[in-house]
Amino acid sequence: MAAHYQITGSSSAAISASVESGIRGGALPPGAALPAVRALAVELGVSPATVAKAYQDLRRRGLVATAGRHGTRVRPRPPVAAARSALRPPPAPGVRDLALGEPDPRLLPPLGPHLAALAAEVGPPTGYARTAVHPALAEAARDRLAADGVPAGELTVTGGALDGIERLLAAHLRPGDAVAVEDPGWANLLDLVAALGLRPIGVPVDAEGPTETGVRDALVLGARALIVTSRAQNPTGAAVTADRAAALRALLAGRPDLLLIEDDHAAELARVPLHPLAGATPTWAFVRSVSKPYGPDLRLAVLAGDEATVARVAGRARVGAGWVSGVLQRLVLALWRDPATAELVHRAGENYERRRSGLLAALAARGLAAHGRSGINVWLPVPDETAAVTALRDAGWAVAPGALFRIGAPPGVRITVGPLDEADLAPLADAVARAVRPAPPHAFSA
Repeated sequence: MAAHYQITGSSSAAISASVESGIRGGALPPGAALPAVRALAVELGVSPATVAKAYQDLRRRGLVATAGRHGTRVRPRPPVAAARSALRPPPAPGVRDLALGEPDPRLLPPLGPHLAALAAEVGPPTGYARTAVHPALAEAARDRLAADGVPAGELTVTGGALDGIERLLAAHLRPGDAVAVEDPGWANLLDLVAALGLRPIGVPVDAEGPTETGVRDALVLGARALIVTSRAQNPTGAAVTADRAAALRALLAGRPDLLLIEDDHAAELARVPLHPLAGATPTWAFVRSVSKPYGPDLRLAVLAGDEATVARVAGRARVGAGWVSGVLQRLVLALWRDPATAELVHRAGENYERRRSGLLAALAARGLAAHGRSGINVWLPVPDETAAVTALRDAGWAVAPGALFRIGAPPGVRITVGPLDEADLAPLADAVARAVRPAPPHAFSA
């Protein structure tokens, strides 16, 4: 696609700006290949070093990524708004979208009654917030975290899990620092790490979470931070077990130079117990968002951690966004306090459990070993991602290619069970089996 866009410039800054302009305008969409360094240098009449410097700047800012023998390509989610991708286009007619990774809207608790009650309680308009965290929300959050074994003496709130992680990384690290991330791992996080100019180190993941060997190797390679998904790991569904947590705690003990971040985005939806690493290092943070259980539009996460870390996050927010909406905090508190909402969230978790385990069983019955111990996603290793994604799309199912989530892990595809019903499991498993193991072509006969 890059062949249809003319990159211009006689300096590295101008070339970099030209590529960014192409991304903004949509002429260089996500995944588009850029010309080889030497070829573009000849075309523009500049030295290869000038083009290489431009590409280096684009990589540093997270706009492009080097894809080995596939050259340099625009990242799946470059940190610049593109005119043609403000909204994700819907899938083609007749195609079921299992690629989004979002919860089932049918299973989210209704917000209307709580919003109406909140409107009746809210008094006259007030000025700027005096405290960043609503006291009652903080008290409820501490109780909920303590019940899961997470110390929450120091606590703040952020605009969702990724916002909290971004503030943590920005407060402790500098461009060029290494961050240990799960591989395969959360695509949005990989994009964030690139946008911050940080260097990702992939840590292999199995059903019990990040492997001990992988974490040890990342530490040897100089990782300044480690990000772990507690449960419902995206995309593999891994969940940290008690044994893995104990092993990682022992490994991380005495590492004052390491920032430990835990992401418990599934929270109340998870059907497996939490085994936190909180406090394993002197510098740590535990982030729990409300988006998956209560609704993606509720951009709020609770962040607990050591005193200095929480103070840095809260202080940075104070000179930026200021605070998370007090109205939103009160709405989340109302949802937490409502027994009927708690029951709906519990039922939703059980529903996802049935869908996920049902799909895993259906795939296993067809000889396919997929992964998904918790959460709303299933990860299926495949020999060829492009072929599998294309074949499934042609069969009426849109799934996410594993390239979005991988650094060095083997290929695979992610299937979100949120939109599925029980009747969908067998037809989907049949389609996946055909896509992964297509029928051999008939021999030619005269």
